[in-house]
Amino acid sequence: MAFDANKNMITAAFVQQFHDSFEIASQQKDSRLQAAVTDRGHITGASFTINDMGTIEMTQITTRFGDTVWDVPEAGTRNALMADYGVFVPMEKRDLRKLIADPQGPYLQLTLAAANRKKDDIIYRALLDTVLRKTSDTDAYAPVALPTTQKIVAGKTGMTKAKLIASKAMFRRNECDEQNGEALYITYNADMLTQILSDTTLTSADFMAVKMLQEGAVSGNWLGFKWLAYEKLDEAKAGEPGVTTKTAAAWCKSAVHLGTGAQYNVDIGPRRDKNNTIQISVDASYGAGRANEKKVVAIEFVA
Repeated sequence: MAFDANKNMITAAFVQQFHDSFEIASQQKDSRLQAAVTDRGHITGASFTINDMGTIEMTQITTRFGDTVWDVPEAGTRNALMADYGVFVPMEKRDLRKLIADPQGPYLQLTLAAANRKKDDIIYRALLDTVLRKTSDTDAYAPVALPTTQKIVAGKTGMTKAKLIASKAMFRRNECDEQNGEALYITYNADMLTQILSDTTLTSADFMAVKMLQEGAVSGNWLGFKWLAYEKLDEAKAGEPGVTTKTAAAWCKSAVHLGTGAQYNVDIGPRRDKNNTIQISVDASYGAGRANEKKVVAIEFVA
C-alpha cells in the first residue's frame, strides 16, 4: 500500500522550464511606404515647403521682328506641417527581479515598430488628404484637395482589373509613369489580396500571376505597380445592410515628400515621481505633404 500511496509524490519536485523571453504580438514592424516617397531627410522647423511648377509649350513664330511673347508656368509652394509623436512604457523595477524574461528589449522592439508604422500612416494621409498651397508670397496658404479626376469610385464593386487598368492609364495620361522615369506604387490590404487572387481575369493572364497564386501574395512588381501591404486603408460604411468601402492609394515616388524632425529618440531611466519606476521614452517628429495631385490616384473598392 505504501508504494501505491507514495509512487507519484516525487513528481512534486519536477522542474518547470519557464519561458525566458516574450513572444511579440503579430504586427507591422518595418516602414513599407518610406522608401516609396521622396525622403527630405532632417527638417529644422515646424514645417517644410515643397515647390511645384506647371508646364509650358513652344509656339510657332510666324512674324519677323515681332514682339516677344512670354510664357510663365504656373507655380506654387506647398507647406507640410511637422508633428510630434511619442510612446512611454513604464516598468516597475520590483517586477524585474521577479521575472526570468527581461521585457526591456521587447519593449524597445515595440516602440521601434510603432515609429515605423506611424511613418506609413503619415505618408498615406499625405497621399489622400488636403495640402496647404499658395501661389504668391502675399497669399495665405489654402488647402488643396485631391481632385475627383484623380479618384476611381467604388461603383458597388471590389478591386477589379478595370480599376487597376484605369489607374495605370491615369499615370500615363499625366506623363507620370515609367516613361518619365517614375516608379509607381500601390497599397493593398487583406481584402484587396482576396479579391485579386480570386479574380480569374487577373490571375490567368501571365507567369507573374501564376507565381502570385503559388505564393499567395501580390508583393513585387505587377501591372506596372510595386505592391505595398498596408492594412489601415480608409473605410466608410453606408446603407442597410452596411456596405464597407475602402480606399487604396496609387502614386509616383515623387508624389509625396517626407521630412523627419527627430528620428526615434530613446531615453530609459527612473521616474523619481513614480516610485523610481523605470520608464522607456521614445519620441519622434515627422511630416509629409503631397507634391502634385496628378501623381496620386485614389481607388475605392467595396471590401
